[in-house]
Amino acid sequence: MKQTILVTGGTGFIGSHTTVELQNAGYKVVIVDNLSNSQASVVDGIEKITHVRPAFEQVDCCDKEAMDKVFAKYPDIEGIIHFAASKAVGESVEKPLLYYRNNILSLVNLLELMPKHGVKGIIFSSSCTVYGQPDVLPVTEDAPIKAAESPYGNTKQINEEIIRDDIKSGAPIKAILLRYFNPIGSHPTALIGEMPNGVPMNLIPYVTQTAIGIREQLKVFGNDYDTPDGTCIRDYIYVVDLAKAHVKAMERVLDMDGDKLEVFNIGTGNGVSTKQIIDAFEKATGVKLNWTYAPRRAGDIEKVWANPEKANKVLGWKAETSLEDTLKSAWNWQKRLREEGIQ
Repeated sequence: MKQTILVTGGTGFIGSHTTVELQNAGYKVVIVDNLSNSQASVVDGIEKITHVRPAFEQVDCCDKEAMDKVFAKYPDIEGIIHFAASKAVGESVEKPLLYYRNNILSLVNLLELMPKHGVKGIIFSSSCTVYGQPDVLPVTEDAPIKAAESPYGNTKQINEEIIRDDIKSGAPIKAILLRYFNPIGSHPTALIGEMPNGVPMNLIPYVTQTAIGIREQLKVFGNDYDTPDGTCIRDYIYVVDLAKAHVKAMERVLDMDGDKLEVFNIGTGNGVSTKQIIDAFEKATGVKLNWTYAPRRAGDIEKVWANPEKANKVLGWKAETSLEDTLKSAWNWQKRLREEGIQ
């Protein structure tokens, strides 16, 4: 059995898939989640997939005393993957203080508790939002950080700076910042997946909910961008491939390999337009979508995709799953939710 890893936000979309991949790789996992945007039943799904039940503590990372008790209860925790955060861009504009409190205080608490409990390192769940609209595509880790378009995006930038400053000050830890592009899809078993509360803010859940009849029509925001078909371009990465990147990064953190602070883009290296996603979904599933164009949405970046060469070479990780298989997995998850009367 390998080391014990704390996964904050481990019942969420990316956290649950990462917990599965960590357990598949032989790690013991302790999940901490306050269930503000997920369900405890996700732990059952993880157990069904891996035949191992991760430890689960319903705790808010902003509660430092409660987190201190978690570390005391599981003294063998050696690494942390920090997903726990509020993540809706629109809500962050309406409730900035909630986002600054949740997303920053939770990280500061972890960084303060790590040396006390002998935790070696942390992987921080960052985002390509830190690049804004890049000057050069595909974007590398050396691209300049642009002014954030939202308080949510700003918390990612601030948290990266906090980790950087903590390590500069001599903190006895190693950190890896993983800048995700657009995670989509669900586990091939359809036992875990993305379950947004209310109206989805992300494209793929809106696509699948429209396909199954929960949403009447999918709106594509803008068809006059400077792209081949006029719609926005993103780098869509399969969530299981993304989860596997965390396993590779954790090996590097625990081996104390490389610099004390490293940054990696986690993407496919391919830009795909919103219109191409619709076409690919229809082809993969045989389901016709009811969709229309709508005016541009404020704050949307025109086009962004990753240069993932650094992660490919240094971590030995690569995105491997086709877009078609990824979209099929998202559709299978949506159908399972319907079968169970959830959505």
